[in-house]
Amino acid sequence: MANENARALRKNQTEAEKTLWRRLRDKQVEGFRFRRQVPIGPYIADFGCHSEKLIVEVDGGQHAENEEYDGARAALMEKEGYRILRFWNNEVFENLDGVLERILETLRIVK
Repeated sequence: MANENARALRKNQTEAEKTLWRRLRDKQVEGFRFRRQVPIGPYIADFGCHSEKLIVEVDGGQHAENEEYDGARAALMEKEGYRILRFWNNEVFENLDGVLERILETLRIVK
């Protein structure tokens, strides 16, 4: 079920997710491999770098209203050993280089 949902989400990415994916795909961030719409337990992460146990989430305004769900989701992912970075859509659009730098800094710390 999670794999089917992940496939559907890959086909229907938000503009912010598409923008970030263009820069994460094909190991463009210092050779780190990211996947998009990654199933982890019953949840799906926007982007994941499995080798470094890093999840990157791009959130729109709806996430401000789903704190309980997001908290449970984050708790499970952290229990699985993942670190989570969250960015708002506007951060991706207005400061993509800064977002990528933060991701890279975190990857270097994780490694």
